[in-house]
Amino acid sequence: SFDDVVVCAMTTTTSAIRRMDAKNASYLRGGTCVDAKKKTKEGREEGRRRHKLETRACGIVGVYTRGGAAAPEMYEALLMLQHRGQDSAGMVTQDNGRFHEAKANGLVKDVFVRDTMEQLRGNVGIAHVRYPTAGTSSAAEAQPFFVNSPLGIFLIHNGNLTNTNELRQGLQGPDSFFNRHLRTDSDSEVLLNVLADEIHRANAICRLSDSCQVEGNEVNLVFDGIQATMNKAKGAYSAICMVQGVGLVAFRDKHGIRPLVLGQRESKDGMEYAVASEDCAFGPLGYDRVRDIQPGEAVVVTPDGELQCRQLVEGQLSPCLFEYIYLSRPDTVINDISVYAMQLNLGRRLARRIKERIDAGEWQVDIVVPVPDGSRPAAIEVHSQLGLPYREGLVKNRYVGRTFIMPSQKMRELSVRRKLNAMSGVFMGKNVLLIDDSIVRGTTMQQIVDMCRSAGANKVYLASAAPAVKFPNVYGVDMPSRKELIAGSLSEEEVCTALGADGLLYQTVEDLIAAGQEENPNIQEFDASCFNGCYVTGDVTPEYLHELEGGDRGSSRSGFGKRIRNLVAAASADED
Repeated sequence: SFDDVVVCAMTTTTSAIRRMDAKNASYLRGGTCVDAKKKTKEGREEGRRRHKLETRACGIVGVYTRGGAAAPEMYEALLMLQHRGQDSAGMVTQDNGRFHEAKANGLVKDVFVRDTMEQLRGNVGIAHVRYPTAGTSSAAEAQPFFVNSPLGIFLIHNGNLTNTNELRQGLQGPDSFFNRHLRTDSDSEVLLNVLADEIHRANAICRLSDSCQVEGNEVNLVFDGIQATMNKAKGAYSAICMVQGVGLVAFRDKHGIRPLVLGQRESKDGMEYAVASEDCAFGPLGYDRVRDIQPGEAVVVTPDGELQCRQLVEGQLSPCLFEYIYLSRPDTVINDISVYAMQLNLGRRLARRIKERIDAGEWQVDIVVPVPDGSRPAAIEVHSQLGLPYREGLVKNRYVGRTFIMPSQKMRELSVRRKLNAMSGVFMGKNVLLIDDSIVRGTTMQQIVDMCRSAGANKVYLASAAPAVKFPNVYGVDMPSRKELIAGSLSEEEVCTALGADGLLYQTVEDLIAAGQEENPNIQEFDASCFNGCYVTGDVTPEYLHELEGGDRGSSRSGFGKRIRNLVAAASADED
């Protein structure tokens, strides 16, 4: 029964949780598929509102220790998750019933200096690194978020809600207990307040029942509140909370789109626990990976260290494939799939298609060069399968942030040449096959191709381990507008021309999904929405996407597609 609280089973295998009935038609396999090219004139102002509400891929961690200091452990964990967000960092701990909080814009090492860390006392805590949000990079939107009633709750969140406006209206209308005031445009703050409202509702219902006792029943009431929240909130959310008097709480949406992993370690005083976006965060701390938190599941670690789990709503595991392509570290295992093994699998499948072009005489390749760092596993496998020399021709500056998560297009463009340098000793006179993990906006790759030619490359061929990114990702990855995607409106041949390459090859969507199912046959469905336009939550419509197109960021970048088309036209003119 979903209403029973049980001590969590310590299993290390994951199986897709099947639906118990077929009445939820909107959540049938495949969700909804949209045609993002369909035009509409309505919803532009609404789009600006929705766009500000989005949260981007983030890194989250929660730690429970038996008497030790949680803050230093969370600091180490955040360093392992820094790749998931470099805009801001936040942390809160609890010590003898008191919360201690610190958050600011900046990298982990800059936010949590010694004086700050000394103030973060306590044996339990949660921490967060943020990807730049669409609306603002204000420190006010750094997480954790807090509400003081009921109980006192801090929350951190990775993902993006797709019905934020509806939830916000509900919180500020007669259906809410407190007609809540929200201080930011963040959907994470909306999620927190919906949760608080539902916990309060569960508390009120309990007080009206002769058979329900509030005191001593707080854990059950929090579970009830999370269950009600899951029935209201749509989209992607993996969340970790600290609830006064209840403990460390974590839950995951019914589709399991964003990752959330449970870890444990033995101490002399008993078992200690950690929850994180990726299990790579556990390594430096000595935690063992236990399992993924299931879709629609919540777990609680009580103040005395008891681990309780409850399956609150029926779930269907449909993880985001972009986690395995770009977002997660290669030493991570999520949903029982090794990210590294998945990337090698993609490399093998890509190699077969590259071989077809080589055998047909279309491509003449001398060397294989990865675009560091995420494409290395795929590039190594292409080199192995085809017997071509592997060379590290692009040297990466380790002190420049990831260009994909830079908050503006101009910053990304300026950052590329600081980030990479092409070695002429590798490229001079060679026909080069560049392997990249993905090609999203294309501005980085266009500059890399120019670098290779400047370093003496004869021909430059491109192969992407991911399919062409053609549709917005609305579940927490920074792809809100089709205008920003180079393949969103251009054919493969036009993209190749725009990038200045001599040839271009994408992974197929079918091979991408097949690779995931080969690594974990229990997963019946993946979210590949940014590649195929099919959204697993079933509530994403063409109208919703066009509202996003009308957002501030989409509008401000309306010239991006025009610049790309100008590149295509200029390259075509040169050929003529």
